[in-house]
Amino acid sequence: MATSTTKALAGEEPPGPSRTGDGKENSRSRGALLHRLDVKGAPYAFVAPFFVVFAAFSFYPLIYTSWISLHDVELATLDIMEWVAFDNYVELWGDSRFWNALQNTITIGIISTVPQLLMALGMAHLLNYRMRASLFFRVASLVPYATSVGAAALVFTMIYERDFGMINWALGTVGIDPVNWEADKWPAQAAISTIVIWRWTGYNALLYLAAMQAIPADRYEAASLDGASRWQQFTHVTVPGIRSTIVFTIVLSTIGATQLFGEPLIFGQGPNGVTGGADNQYQTLGLLLYEEGWKNYQMGRSATVAWAMFMLLVLAFVTQYLIKRLRSRKS
Repeated sequence: MATSTTKALAGEEPPGPSRTGDGKENSRSRGALLHRLDVKGAPYAFVAPFFVVFAAFSFYPLIYTSWISLHDVELATLDIMEWVAFDNYVELWGDSRFWNALQNTITIGIISTVPQLLMALGMAHLLNYRMRASLFFRVASLVPYATSVGAAALVFTMIYERDFGMINWALGTVGIDPVNWEADKWPAQAAISTIVIWRWTGYNALLYLAAMQAIPADRYEAASLDGASRWQQFTHVTVPGIRSTIVFTIVLSTIGATQLFGEPLIFGQGPNGVTGGADNQYQTLGLLLYEEGWKNYQMGRSATVAWAMFMLLVLAFVTQYLIKRLRSRKS
């Protein structure tokens, strides 16, 4: 028995309009259903795994750390907890080492972040113009970022060594006495800051460069026709055009400065690395957290330091948001 398709091909039975209409309606309904699934279901399908991972590796540790901070817990016996409520926070508030570590974290963060971002902005501005071997310079700027923090800190520690370091040798050639970079407070913090600057300047420069290349060329042409110099174009066109990227790098640098750990630890070259020097002259909050938990075996106090660091970041971001709101209202 011949099918309707065979008859239609033979010219015996033309396809009816009702059959064709049903096919179109079915295809349209199937397409609408797939489109509805793509539009409504796809974003949730892609985002859901992120929140599952976030809950497993971020949200749960935050809750567990906050719970530990309310107890007296030792590293060797984590299953034995003694409820102390907010005693760890009260003791931390009255601990001079915490305020010293907080001050060192802020000063090292400022000394390393401000020059780093300014240098990155200038480097990106130079790379944004046409120049020979620009690809080489862009790749070379990422080499410090690709270098491990251990190798970078070890090399800079040798450079700043008191008796045989390259820096003191260079100072000696111009008649300046050797500097004890590790023992003195401000030289030590300056030396640690140079490690951070060296590692992160090129990375931030490439972020700025990508944002600069997204600025339309018409803005520069209009500014040039108005008689603006290169510096005026940079301050009135480039910087406002990458303002969101600058804020992003400031946020990243603030988080990195708060969590500074590897550079001062290796710079201390031994037991002094954990304590941030013999007099805690460059101990950061990250080093204090490590000292409390893995040297003094007080995990409750260590968790308290971790939560103090987290609250400081929250306070910094809230302050930044309020300042932004005030500026937007005034403008």
